[in-house]
Amino acid sequence: MAKKVGIITSGGDAPGMNAAVRAVTRCGISLGYQIIGIRRGFKGLLDDDFSTLTLRSVSGIINSGGTALHTGRCPETKTKTGMNKAVKTINELGLEGLIIIGGDGSLAAGNALSKRGVKVINIPASIDNDIYGTDETIGYDTALNTAVEAIDKIRDTATSHDRIFVVEIMGREHGFLTLDVGLAAGCEFIVVPEIKPDINKLALELTKGKERGKTSEIIAFAEGSGSSVDFAKHIGKLTGLEVRVSNLGYIQRGGRPTARTRILASKFGYEAMQLFHKKQFNRLVGLIDGKIVSTSVERAIKREKTFDEKALKLLRNLSV
Repeated sequence: MAKKVGIITSGGDAPGMNAAVRAVTRCGISLGYQIIGIRRGFKGLLDDDFSTLTLRSVSGIINSGGTALHTGRCPETKTKTGMNKAVKTINELGLEGLIIIGGDGSLAAGNALSKRGVKVINIPASIDNDIYGTDETIGYDTALNTAVEAIDKIRDTATSHDRIFVVEIMGREHGFLTLDVGLAAGCEFIVVPEIKPDINKLALELTKGKERGKTSEIIAFAEGSGSSVDFAKHIGKLTGLEVRVSNLGYIQRGGRPTARTRILASKFGYEAMQLFHKKQFNRLVGLIDGKIVSTSVERAIKREKTFDEKALKLLRNLSV
């Protein structure tokens, strides 16, 4: 009888999760495993919601956004009772272990399960790109392209009306996505949780920009930096200029994954199953300097990814 391995997509959805599920399933089956899809994240373990994945059941999903397994946040996994129930279900299903696709919450849950004897491999999927141990997460490139396309359109109306726009980008704790969006979209400024902005200096620079003949100025604002509406009102008062706010919201999570995202997800899924087969557990698959690598989940949890301040300076130098 084939050994069983469970696969979960948990936490916030990210484009490319389906490509990773497809890769894990097809690689796993080729290695002789039976792949069990757990639905709705870790809640599926608590509610006995799962099904066997086959070569055909993962056909046609590589180009789809979201996750075919569905997802959700499961606060119960942070409790002893919830974790014990999850482990019990894993044992009753006869699973050899789990492949977990998700962000930092999924890392923490995977590590907790590992300490309870469950064999785990984590695959990083998050549009925030804030996970230590990988240069890029599944979904990041797609979210980046979505946000840049939206700002390109906002730039058109900002120029037409000679306005300043504050565009809110997803990122509750980190500004990695906001920084790259700012660079790619040619934003004049970015505001991120990592660096407290000097709002008076920023207002002065905006005013100088108008004096130099700028017809539009866009500020990419990470959601974790506070209220974008209050920020815009403050900027308006300091400059006397017209300031508008556009919150891109959940549009950044959806859409067909880019080719880069699909390729990365496929490589991550394949590597995760290979690591499992080699009995290298409690590992996080990652991309470092263009190479697929892995690091211990404990190390990834304990460390924080470094914000690139040099890139921030580059953005400012190019936005004159």
